[in-house]
Amino acid sequence: MAIVRQYFSDAGNQLTQLAAQSGVGTACLWLWALLAIGVLCGSAPRTWAADESQDGTAPPIVEERFSIHGQITYLLQADDGFHAPYAGHNSLTPARNQETIDATLFFGARLWRGAEIWIQPEIDQGFGLDNTLGVAGFPSGEAYKVGAYHPYFRWPRAFVRQVIDEGSETEPVQAVANQLGGSRGVDRWVITLGKFSVTDIFDTNQYAHDPRNDFLNWAAVDGGAFDYAADAWGYTVGAAAERYAGSWTVRAGVFDLSNVPNSIHLDPGMHEFQIDAEVEKRYPLFGQTGRLFLTAFDSRGRMALLDETIALAQTTGVNINTALIDARQYRGRLGGVLSLEQPITEAVGVFARVSKAAGNVEPYEFSDIDRSVALGTSVKGLLWHRPDDTVGLAAIDNGISAEREQYLSLGGLGILVGDGQLPRPGAEQILETYYNCGVLPWASVSLDYQWVKNPGYNTERGPVSIFAVRVHAQF
Repeated sequence: MAIVRQYFSDAGNQLTQLAAQSGVGTACLWLWALLAIGVLCGSAPRTWAADESQDGTAPPIVEERFSIHGQITYLLQADDGFHAPYAGHNSLTPARNQETIDATLFFGARLWRGAEIWIQPEIDQGFGLDNTLGVAGFPSGEAYKVGAYHPYFRWPRAFVRQVIDEGSETEPVQAVANQLGGSRGVDRWVITLGKFSVTDIFDTNQYAHDPRNDFLNWAAVDGGAFDYAADAWGYTVGAAAERYAGSWTVRAGVFDLSNVPNSIHLDPGMHEFQIDAEVEKRYPLFGQTGRLFLTAFDSRGRMALLDETIALAQTTGVNINTALIDARQYRGRLGGVLSLEQPITEAVGVFARVSKAAGNVEPYEFSDIDRSVALGTSVKGLLWHRPDDTVGLAAIDNGISAEREQYLSLGGLGILVGDGQLPRPGAEQILETYYNCGVLPWASVSLDYQWVKNPGYNTERGPVSIFAVRVHAQF
C-alpha cells in the first residue's frame, strides 16, 4: 500500500512540476495522461460474451473471475455576475469558475460462489465553486467538501459483496464497474461490508444518480434532505443487507458517521452511527418496469438543537457558531425519502424525490436542507437517431425550518450556506438541464446549465446562472 501511495504521489509531483514549466494546468495533464491509459486498457480483450452468437442464439453467460474498469471525469463550472449586495463566510461569489478532475480504477475479483471483492483507488484534484459553498443544492456532484490544487490519492471504496441465491430462477448480470458479470438469483440475499457510499445501495435512480453522466446538482442525484452517513468525500464504513423477493426488495444498513459534523474523519469507534432502511416496490406500467422507494434514516451522534443554540448565544453573548459547538449533545436526527423511477418508453423516463428531515437539529453530513422536492425527466437520443446521447431536465425546491432560518439570520454557518445574515428567507429553487453527447463508445461531452433562485435561501442574492462543461471517459 505504501509503495502504491508513494508511486502516485511522485507521479503527481512530476506532473505538477511539468505543468508549472509548460504553463498548462495540472488538471489538463492528468486528463490526457489518464485518458491515454484508459484507451489502452479499454482496448484489452473483454471477458464478457458477445450480445449474440453467430447462429443468432443467446450467448452463454460468462462468470467473470476478475475485472478492471476505469473512468476519468473533468468538469469546468462557472457562475455569472449575479446580484450580491453582501456576502458571508459561506456565500457564493459572482463571476467565479472552478475545475475538478477525478480518475478512478475499479479492481474486482470473485472470491468464492456469490462473493466478490472490489477495491477502488482514485486520484482527485480541484475545487467546487467557492470551495463547495454558497448553495444548499450544490451545483456539482463532482465537487467534494474538500479540495486541493494538486492531485491527491485516496481509496473511496474497498468492500466485499456476498450474494446468496434463493430459488432456481436466475437473471444475467452485466459486467460493469463494481459488479462482476455472470448470473444471480431473482430471489436473493445481498450482503455488502466495507467502505463504500450509502447511496451505492440506498436511494438509487437510473435517471438521476450519477453526476459523471447525468444531473450534477446534489439535490437531483440524491434526496436533498437525505443526510446520509459519510466523510467529506461522501463515503463511509458499514454493512448493508438486502432481500429481493419477487417484486419487492427490503434493505437495511448501519454506517459510521464522521467524528464531528462534516468532517474528513469517520468516528474511530463507530460510537456515532446511522441506521438506514428502505423498501422498494417494482411494478409494470406503460409496458415498462417502474420502481417506488421509501427510505428512512436515523443518525445518532453529537448534534446541536438549533433552538438551544440560539438561546445559548443570546443568554451568554457568545458567537452563534461557538454556541452551536457548545450545544452539541448525543441525540438523533430522523428523516426519509420517497422516490419514484418510471420509464415511459425505451427512450423516455421520469423521476421524482420528496425528502424530509428533522429541522431543529443541525445537519450532520450532507447539506443544509430540511425538505426537498425534485422532479425531472430523461430522454435518450433514440428519438433523433443519437442513441448514445441523453438530455435531462429537473426542477428542485429546497426549504429549511423556521429554527434554521433564525439560526442563519443571526450569522450562523451551515455545512454549505451562511451569508452572515438572512433578512428575507425564501425557498431555494433550482432548474437544471443538460445534454450529454456520446462522442465515442467510451467517451462523452456534456453541457449543463443550472438556474438558482434564492441561493442559500437568501432572497436578496441572485438569481444565479451556472454553466458547466463535462468530459467523461470510461472503460
